Amino acid sequence: MSASRSAIKKQPVARSTMELAPFVWEGTDKRGVKMKGEQLAKNANLLKAELRRQGITPKVVKSKGKPLFGQAGQPVSAKDIAFFSRQMATMMKSGVPIVSSLEIIGGGHKNPRMKKMVDTIRTDIEGGSSLYEAISKHPVQFDELYRNLVRAGEGAGVLETVLDTVANYKENIEALKSKIKKALFYPLMVIVVAILVSGIMLVFVVPQFEEVFRGFGADLPAFTQLIVNASRFLVAWWWLILIIVGGSAVGAIMAYKRSPRMQHTMDRVILKVPVIGQIMHNSSIARFARTTAVTFKAGVPLVEALGIVAGATGNKVYEEAVLRMRDDVSVGYPVNMAMKQVNIFPHMVVQMTAIGEEAGALDTMLFKVAEYFEQEVNNAVDALSSLLEPMIMVFIGVVVGGMVIGMYLPIFKLGAVVG
Repeated sequence: MSASRSAIKKQPVARSTMELAPFVWEGTDKRGVKMKGEQLAKNANLLKAELRRQGITPKVVKSKGKPLFGQAGQPVSAKDIAFFSRQMATMMKSGVPIVSSLEIIGGGHKNPRMKKMVDTIRTDIEGGSSLYEAISKHPVQFDELYRNLVRAGEGAGVLETVLDTVANYKENIEALKSKIKKALFYPLMVIVVAILVSGIMLVFVVPQFEEVFRGFGADLPAFTQLIVNASRFLVAWWWLILIIVGGSAVGAIMAYKRSPRMQHTMDRVILKVPVIGQIMHNSSIARFARTTAVTFKAGVPLVEALGIVAGATGNKVYEEAVLRMRDDVSVGYPVNMAMKQVNIFPHMVVQMTAIGEEAGALDTMLFKVAEYFEQEVNNAVDALSSLLEPMIMVFIGVVVGGMVIGMYLPIFKLGAVVG
């Protein structure tokens, strides 16, 4: 009897976990209008039956071809997870069951990887798992903070409210990251383009001028000779330069990822860079405040919340500071006192945290701190962009313009002699 009971229990799970495959179909509706689409199904016959039930006469139903080079689609990004959270929160607040919500979300995604992940989560929930257990199988896409918030929401019976909070959090954090990337990416790309243009000129343009200069039969100006020598070196050793630069870049990235000490050193140096350092300070404070507020509001105990928050600050210096705060809070210190001890947060943040603790509204006060520092980041990035534009133009003028002038100096000198 026990064996038969266990077999009966396993049957629903087995049915729900059957693999669904993507099919493309073409057909006509009751009015004869041609229709086509794409849908997941167990096999073509079942999909035909489903189409007929919907009033569509199927003409062609075939399995969707797999991409030539592995799985198609971009990796699941943080923006995808933010959008997923917003969709889930909206549909669940509207009364749509969680399984139906996941089915709708999965069917609407164009990225096959995201679609497959959502379908896997739905299948796990149909098999009896909680949302927390289902997303825990995807730790790369759903970090510890996300998983803990979902667990807290499910435990308190307010999952849709927590998902709405998570969606707001993800959207704000992604907007903040986008601002930081914009501040750093633009000048970096301009510098890279200037270097590439200079390299092309040294490899292809300068040798042509050098042929002309040989016919002059006179010594070249020192600046022109310097450019010619640089051109000769680059033409002869370009492959070695590429190997050294590429190897150094890859080595530095690998060392940074594997060495916590190097990460800490680099993050500390970045915090001391003029203008950029202040932006990174404000960004880390904003992320700390918003993440702590979200976790605390969701009902996660403060000590556990600080442990989760540490990794979300985006900077090793702040991460270590928050972990020290967690240790102090765990032995009875108020958050504002622990914050003061690490000596990295501005006085305003410490005072607002103290007011929030005294009023019993720590999450509300931290949300205000986050909004203030996010606005500071926005203002600083806008100011930095305005400051960098003329500096970048000067840089390009000096590098590229200087090289052009260097090439024409012998011509000018010859014209003066002839005149």
